[in-house]
Amino acid sequence: MSASKALKDYFDVELAHHLSNLIEPYYPIFPSDLFIQSVANQVGPLELKGRVAVISDELRNVLPTDYSEALNILLKILGPENETEQGMFTNGYFLMPVAFFVEKYGLQHFEISMYALYEITKRHTSEYAIRPYLQGYPDECLGYLNNWLHDTNPHVRRLVSEGTRPRLPWAKRMNAIKGNPANNLDLLTPLLKDPSYYVRKSIANHLNDLTKDYRDTTLDWLRSLDLKEDRIKWVIRHGLRSLASSGDPEALDLLEIL
Repeated sequence: MSASKALKDYFDVELAHHLSNLIEPYYPIFPSDLFIQSVANQVGPLELKGRVAVISDELRNVLPTDYSEALNILLKILGPENETEQGMFTNGYFLMPVAFFVEKYGLQHFEISMYALYEITKRHTSEYAIRPYLQGYPDECLGYLNNWLHDTNPHVRRLVSEGTRPRLPWAKRMNAIKGNPANNLDLLTPLLKDPSYYVRKSIANHLNDLTKDYRDTTLDWLRSLDLKEDRIKWVIRHGLRSLASSGDPEALDLLEIL
């Protein structure tokens, strides 16, 4: 992916060709020409989200009408897992329409869709696609998230934090899980000392979100932590950055003792 090219410009006819080439070995009757032409007819004036939606919608139009059958085909094109802590919007960018496919069309198929989100996030990200599931199936999602906390893959652990952020950039704001920030904080607790900087950065950003919507609860929780651990200190410093910049006295007092 070229740094000089806007991200939205990758979601065009060239990507339609690429996806067709990936899909055809697993679905030989895939109507590539129809798919590519349909994408070409629509994406030109659109911004990133609109282009992703068009490609996802056109995949839905030309893949099998049975969602589970269509999803099974798409899961075969995911490619190798991302072994680094970056690249989800570079090497894995082509999977954005696949994630949106699950987000938009999979809500009535919870189990297989959650499996798909688990696999997608190892290569791209499912932080946006999981949000409708959190709202529609909060208890069931909490069960998955509590298991994913201990996954060996840092991208999966990061999803636990990033996907549940109340103010995730580019996403619609979301309340705390089940309306209670304690549910979010319970998920973050085991990740505070995560060996992955990538995960800890997400925790800090999540905490920064919570301080804006649930300030008192978040500060009380932070004061209950063991503040001797260096990794936790770093997370707290970054998690309190908005309150600190606004001169919040309680946040500044907490930072003073780190």
